[in-house]
Amino acid sequence: MRRPLEWQIASLKAIKPETPTVTTFTLAPPYWSPHRAGQHVDVRLVAPDGYQAQRSYSIASEPERAGEVDLTVERLEDGEVSSYLHDVLVVGDQLELRGPIGGYFVWEARLDGPLLLIAGGSGVVPLMAMLRHRAAVGSRVPARLLYSSRAPEEVIYAAELERLRAANDGLEVFHTFTRAQPPGWTGYARRIDERMLREVAGPLGAGLQAYVCGPTLLVEAAADGLVRIGVPPERVRTERFGPTGGA
Repeated sequence: MRRPLEWQIASLKAIKPETPTVTTFTLAPPYWSPHRAGQHVDVRLVAPDGYQAQRSYSIASEPERAGEVDLTVERLEDGEVSSYLHDVLVVGDQLELRGPIGGYFVWEARLDGPLLLIAGGSGVVPLMAMLRHRAAVGSRVPARLLYSSRAPEEVIYAAELERLRAANDGLEVFHTFTRAQPPGWTGYARRIDERMLREVAGPLGAGLQAYVCGPTLLVEAAADGLVRIGVPPERVRTERFGPTGGA
């Protein structure tokens, strides 16, 4: 039996642009292990001279999809791995990966309490796995996503999020655009703050479970704000990355 931390060679099945700088890569590993929504995999590149570069990427697809995983990756100008994925890979190529990895920042529909998801930029990726899992199993647990983006064209999964919201199964989606808003926009147009958190989280009640993912500053501000409005710290789980993707 293959273990999650053993490297394997996965084939690239599909490439889907999400925004001008974000793309989803669908990989089919020979030994597929069901993941939990919120987990990640490691991707490793090895040059002919032996030089290696390794990065961790959240799994975007739901655990119910067998045999393949989606990795949604933002292209970083100085990113060795992300630029290779975006600029070099074509369908049929192969990548080394291992996983799934992680057991803290995960959510399953069987867990108690309403679900609050807070994302900044590409931090929406593991949260999307949670929403896809929720839809796949037919869960109607109340859920709210607060998603901070710099501009409408930078919203990842925009059309799918709207379809999930329109299903009327208890999911509500709130966008805040920090730098540019669409014509006639009447929603949030600022960085996430305590008042916004109170308005979005309040209706879910004290028993909510919160997951916050994005740039470090956003995650810290949102997590601290949730505690200040009365959410117990043990009900706030966070995952953060570097300064890129800020919203």
